[in-house]
This record gives sequence, C-alpha cells and structure tokens, in this order.
Amino acid sequence: MSYEIVLKRIYSPSEPSDGARVLVDRLWPRGKRRESLNLTDWYRDASPSTLLRRQLHEGEITPAVFTVRYRGELRDHPECLVPLMRYARQGKLTLLSAARNLEDSYLPQLQQAVLEALQHEDIEDLELTSPPCFAYRIDDSSTDHS
Repeated sequence: MSYEIVLKRIYSPSEPSDGARVLVDRLWPRGKRRESLNLTDWYRDASPSTLLRRQLHEGEITPAVFTVRYRGELRDHPECLVPLMRYARQGKLTLLSAARNLEDSYLPQLQQAVLEALQHEDIEDLELTSPPCFAYRIDDSSTDHS
C-alpha cells in the first residue's frame, strides 16, 4: 500500500490538500495561536526527547549523532508511531514543525520511521491472511510411502 506523508513548516499556510495536520514538536511554535493553525493534533511523543534536542542545540553532539540517537529513540518506543500511522492510513498526513530547514531537522527520520512501520505492518497482515491451503502444514515424515 502507498502512503502520503509530507513535511511542512508550521509557519506555512494550511491548505485543504494537507490532510491530517500534526504538529510533532515538543515546544509550541512562537507567535502562533492554536486556532490559527488548523491542526488535527499536537503530538509530542514522536519528537526527539528534551535531552537529545538540548544536546544538539548546545553543540554537545553532531547532527549525525543526533540522527542515530533519535532513530534509536523511535526504535526503542515503536508505540509512539501508532497515532501517526493511524492518520497515514486515513489519507494524507502532513507532519508539521517549527524547524527552519525541514530537510536538516528530525522530520525526515520520523517520516521514514512511520513509512517503515506501516510497511512492516502491511507485510505482517499479508502473512496472516494466507489462503486456507497454506494455513497448516502436512508433515511428510509421518506419511507412509510404501
């Protein structure tokens, strides 16, 4: 199945084609009123931890290390992706952030993690819905071939 998950700055105007608009920042964007954003949800659990974000902003870790650690946070807590997966299954999902440069932010890693989780779940569903003829296995070793 194909899913459409796009990235957008929270400061960009909302459009009817955005689908579900989910802000995935831990902090509220400066100068924005909630009612002006046309949000479906403000979901903080899939954003980087406060400690990880602070380490990056204070220069304690490089962007490459940040990416590896953030992917680790997502891997260690796959349940945090479930609400975003639900939105993606309903139609287009727009992930929103206040980051100035979305491509250098954590959003591409989050987008990829959600797509991978959806793909993994879809494969599991296919495996569970095999035809009845494959639902059980005949053990050839117990069959008498004489």
